[in-house]
Amino acid sequence: MTVYFIGAGPGAADLITVRGADLLARCQTCLYAGSLVPRELLDRLPDGAVAVDTATMPLTRIVAEIAAAHAAGHDVARLHSGDLALYSALTEQTRRLRDLDIPYELVPGVPAFAAAAAALDAELTVPGVAQSLLITRVSTLSTNMPPGEDLASLARTGVTLALHLAAHRTEQIVADLMPHYGAGCPTATVAFASRGDQQIVRAPLADLPQSLADAGITKTAVIFVGAALDGAAHPALVDSYLYSHTRMSKLRTGAADA
Repeated sequence: MTVYFIGAGPGAADLITVRGADLLARCQTCLYAGSLVPRELLDRLPDGAVAVDTATMPLTRIVAEIAAAHAAGHDVARLHSGDLALYSALTEQTRRLRDLDIPYELVPGVPAFAAAAAALDAELTVPGVAQSLLITRVSTLSTNMPPGEDLASLARTGVTLALHLAAHRTEQIVADLMPHYGAGCPTATVAFASRGDQQIVRAPLADLPQSLADAGITKTAVIFVGAALDGAAHPALVDSYLYSHTRMSKLRTGAADA
């Protein structure tokens, strides 16, 4: 039997992947974080399946639940919000499953930053304006950033930022970013992306703390910072070669695409 770590998507129940939904429909046990994963996804479980809310469980108990289900011969769905590659605390779980010789498989999901960009009607890599996206967070008392990955150091790149788990540290964000991005740099914050209670706040960087405070946004948000958020303000730069007459002419004549 197998443990399937499934990225449940950013919040809306219909943003789970087809593969993830199909696996849910055949797993007899499901472990999910009730504070983050929509309960509607549990409707996809087969009749008689056991659903365990892990929101308040320590890791030892979560692993014990998985091991017990595995011993009973159950396929297990371990639902994580967003995508497994980002801030999922996956590594510590899979390490313990390997120690127990329990097989597992990873099933990717739609990441929160992608759903947030869709909510903003935004492309994050705008030709001529910004072609890089840096996904990061800020240091907290519970989790320090590794050396060289503090926000002030990363800000020197000047690329578009997608800040996760940081809505409660906006004063720090502004202090670290202002020297590199400037007070007027556009920001856009999406809280609870794709959910019914989704919120969007746009503000220049200097106004970010007050704007989020006024909206009551302190968690479950992605904060974008960078010129790409106002890409339409640079019409002379944003026309992509992808759809240009030059490229179309090359394709029609069979010339190599450069």
